[in-house]
Amino acid sequence: MIEPASGADVVIVGAGVAGLSAAHRLNSAGVTTLVLEGAPCVGGRMTTEKVDGFRLDRIGRFLSTSYPELRLTPGLDTLVLRPFAPGVLVHAEGRVHRAGEPASAGGARGALDAARALVSPPRRARQMSAAIAPPVSRAFPPLGGPLDQARLAAALGRIATVPVGRLLARPERPAGQALAARGMPARTVEGFLRPLLAALLCDPDLTSSSRCADLALRAFASGRLCVPEGGADMLPELLAGALPPGTVRTGVRVTSVSTTSVTTAEHGELRCRAVLVATGARDAAELLPGLRVPPLRPVTVVHHTADEPPLTDAALLLDADRRGPVAHTAVVSQVDPSRAPVGRALVSSTILGPPPADLDRTVRAHLAALYGTATHRWELLAVHHTPDAVPAMPPPHDLLRPVRLLAGLYVCGDHRDTGTVQGALHSGHRAAAALLADLGVDSAPQATPLPAPTAAAA
Repeated sequence: MIEPASGADVVIVGAGVAGLSAAHRLNSAGVTTLVLEGAPCVGGRMTTEKVDGFRLDRIGRFLSTSYPELRLTPGLDTLVLRPFAPGVLVHAEGRVHRAGEPASAGGARGALDAARALVSPPRRARQMSAAIAPPVSRAFPPLGGPLDQARLAAALGRIATVPVGRLLARPERPAGQALAARGMPARTVEGFLRPLLAALLCDPDLTSSSRCADLALRAFASGRLCVPEGGADMLPELLAGALPPGTVRTGVRVTSVSTTSVTTAEHGELRCRAVLVATGARDAAELLPGLRVPPLRPVTVVHHTADEPPLTDAALLLDADRRGPVAHTAVVSQVDPSRAPVGRALVSSTILGPPPADLDRTVRAHLAALYGTATHRWELLAVHHTPDAVPAMPPPHDLLRPVRLLAGLYVCGDHRDTGTVQGALHSGHRAAAALLADLGVDSAPQATPLPAPTAAAA
């Protein structure tokens, strides 16, 4: 039971990664917090269903080894990342191509050095080397001709080194228009950049802000796509588990908030010095009338299992042909073996938008074309449809939407930043800093970066 006088300086509503990261920063500064979550578990949209030894993510969002907040957020020093193979595979014009790999030995060495920087402690460097260069047992032709490949490699190389401030100073327009204005050939946009940004931003139509698209491409070019070992819920569970006992309370529904209290359905009013609302955009607007709710993109994730993996590469497979509902798919058990029982393959596929009619038959047919193999014997494990999965980011998009509404009342989440895990963590960071400033608390202890999350060998 929670006492009506909670004794906490700050009550945080919502135990997603934004709220939990803020709780860590507040606690590190000596500010006591109480995190209330209406669901029976932490994580918000970053949850993982366990079915017969499989670990099935609700939303297939990717992390990047280049995300700064993974290194800066307290509580994530033991997070293990499982990287995909370098670059991606693209199904275009009826066949699978490889694209987006480092263009030279120097580029490959730079990617390896960046990944090794994530290893903690240093003795794991040899293991990380194996993870960064997993064995490739099947050759795929590169996407496009030599000139296309050179242009793409040069573009990715440039954006990997451009400072974030310069990217944000570029004129803002829809991503598709910006790519065309930069002279990017249409075949490169349609054959690689569109399906890649569909995977990174859940935006197959390239209507997102060009600044958000540039940030996503920069993260892809300067790091490696990866997933948390054990499932997406490992990230919020690590954050919650590293907080003082009793800080996080699940199954507590907050019905209203003010600058000095929250009211719950189960425990009445809880008093505090400040309140931080860290829920999804729609729930936040219900507690904070007048808060703008951005357009939200629906996502459906379909999980299948097979006796044999249809692809031996630990690679992300994108669909550039757009002849079926699946935007991207991966044999996730090749990337993270802990997500499937020994001897079974886990194939996770993402549909952007509402699920089609006759979903299982339609998706199986599309996956058969993408992987070039029969899928009729695959077993459907789960279908997760999330109507409000990812905030859309059409231009003009404020990458730093205010997190301080007034003294004592704050808000954070991916709807206040970029619609990514990096954006959610960063918004929690900003909200904690604003709150500490209003409380007159020195937040200097936050300045020291933590050990980086480890990346495990494949």
